[in-house]
Amino acid sequence: MSIHPSLKSKSGALSQHRNVLSRPERVAKLSEAGRLDTESGSALNLPKVRSIKVAAAKKPKKEAAAEGAAAPAKPAAAAKADAKKK
Repeated sequence: MSIHPSLKSKSGALSQHRNVLSRPERVAKLSEAGRLDTESGSALNLPKVRSIKVAAAKKPKKEAAAEGAAAPAKPAAAAKADAKKK
């Protein structure tokens, strides 16, 4: 019997962004930031930790970059004026 496609593990699935952190991950982030209360000695009632996904900027295509360097782009106001004339 085969495995349903939704149950198959994807490559890199463990390294992708997750919204929920495990308790050890939360403790590590809090201790980095200095927000962990070590005096209480309890792992309960930990403060919330934001997990922000960092998106990498897209690189411009080589062809588009070459065209942009050869011909200067029109200012936005000039482009709108040309559009109204048509």
